[in-house]
Amino acid sequence: MAGYKETPRQKMIAMMYLVLTALLALNVSRDILNAFLIVNESMESTNVGLSQEVNTVYREFADQYSQNKEKTEEAYNKALEVKAKTEEVMKYLDQLKYNLVGVSEFKIESKINHEEMKKFYMDSTYADGVTRKVLLLKDVPTKDKYDNTTTYLIGLREDGEAYTLSKTLNEYRSYLLNIVNLDQDSEELGIVIKPGKAYKNPDGLPVSWEFYNFYHTILAADITIVNKLVNEVKNAEFDAIRYLFQSITASDFKFASVSAKVIPKSTYVFKGQNYEAEILVAAFDDKAKPDVYVRQGAKEWKDSYLKGAKKISGEAGSVSLKLPANSEGPQQYAGIIQLRDPVTGELQNHPFSAEYTVAPPSLTVAPLKMNVFYIGVENPVSISSPGIPASKINASITAGKLYKKDGNYVVKIDKKVKGNRVTVSANAEVYGETMQLGKAEFRVKRVPSPTAEIAGQTDGKIDKNTLLAAGAIIPNMEDFNFDLYFEVTSFTFATLINGDWIPKNVRGNQFTKEISNIIRNGKRKQKFFFEKIQAKGPDGSIRSLNPVNLELK
Repeated sequence: MAGYKETPRQKMIAMMYLVLTALLALNVSRDILNAFLIVNESMESTNVGLSQEVNTVYREFADQYSQNKEKTEEAYNKALEVKAKTEEVMKYLDQLKYNLVGVSEFKIESKINHEEMKKFYMDSTYADGVTRKVLLLKDVPTKDKYDNTTTYLIGLREDGEAYTLSKTLNEYRSYLLNIVNLDQDSEELGIVIKPGKAYKNPDGLPVSWEFYNFYHTILAADITIVNKLVNEVKNAEFDAIRYLFQSITASDFKFASVSAKVIPKSTYVFKGQNYEAEILVAAFDDKAKPDVYVRQGAKEWKDSYLKGAKKISGEAGSVSLKLPANSEGPQQYAGIIQLRDPVTGELQNHPFSAEYTVAPPSLTVAPLKMNVFYIGVENPVSISSPGIPASKINASITAGKLYKKDGNYVVKIDKKVKGNRVTVSANAEVYGETMQLGKAEFRVKRVPSPTAEIAGQTDGKIDKNTLLAAGAIIPNMEDFNFDLYFEVTSFTFATLINGDWIPKNVRGNQFTKEISNIIRNGKRKQKFFFEKIQAKGPDGSIRSLNPVNLELK
């Protein structure tokens, strides 16, 4: 991706890295992949609910405009501009998800088979009666691949679609801040991309937002991230139109009707936590003291529910609702707000209903280099949980050490453990409470033995000068993705001279002067035997390595 000219060595290292990451990509954990699919489905469901909330505000805006055009026209027209601009951005994000699936399946955008793409989508009718195309991400064969999508998003010269995406979102954020007369550095609209914000990769090095989110991320993660951005765009739209709506004072309204509103703190909560929401009357009177009756498990309110419903009294026109989240899966509730009519003095019932999802706590522990922990080396590992900041997670291990280094976790096991297995577990602080996230078990293995080599050979014919120039036995850890070293402590050298067997015992890995002289005086087709090679590993163990048998050319 860099603009400077790379040396042949740098190009070789880069190619080896690409090959390694490609091999690792073939071994993406099914649990991790399923976690992305679960989070993505939840995010899509949340986005649909949020869109319905946004549409409700637009309908209320239109109702107030029809009753008092003169005083609401300016704010209402701005709201319509926000709606049109948001629809443009949403259309772009929907097309981006379509293109990501397309390039993942068909390599490049120009070769997307649109007829074949239809099998990854289905029509679904939502509660608002609107039929939408839904991506069946779990049915996409390449959902665990990242090569084609990384090329599409990052590009060969950092000119991929991710840069167009960040520009689009930044322009949208600036547009919203401008239309509601807020400074460009305001934090009141919640799109994550902000000028000057720093991002760092797992090694602690600064990277762009585009690299941070989309470099070598699998398709399932890309779609989940884009759906997260959809959520942020809709939230920013909601904040903007609510800001415009609140700019019209209560005295400007002529209320023909009053509707109940439910604003959840989150529609996705962990088991054992509480579902929290604000229930209020739209354009409410802060002097009102409403009573709320709630029936859990009900899809819509019925008058017969009143006797057994939970009553909650409110202040200043709103009621704080808190429901225990003891059962997993989709949950629903319905209720009424009772508010006294200021003219007639009679109680009026305003029904409401809402849904949310209770999920069990989950923990993702992913070794960054191998699928096991090796004794005597630092094993980098990623520990995370969907929806919980890394700073809130506290991790531990049953044997060895678990600590942070350069922004990531590292596991260090110094000796063999019972059963050759360890367990990593974690808890986190969520809404002021400590909760267990889960645990993951890993195998513990010795570092594999290296291959003893001389001048890169283990046998065969060799030039005399090449053998003399090598001068030592080198333990080679081929295809092992850790920076570690074995030390050859001793070996036996032997050859035939005039029919006599000449053995020599050597400490260390280098040829002695005597051995070098024997080789220098060696004749064509004379064989040299390097055997009983002993090496000390990073865990302190002594390994017997393979013999090296060479013949002079």
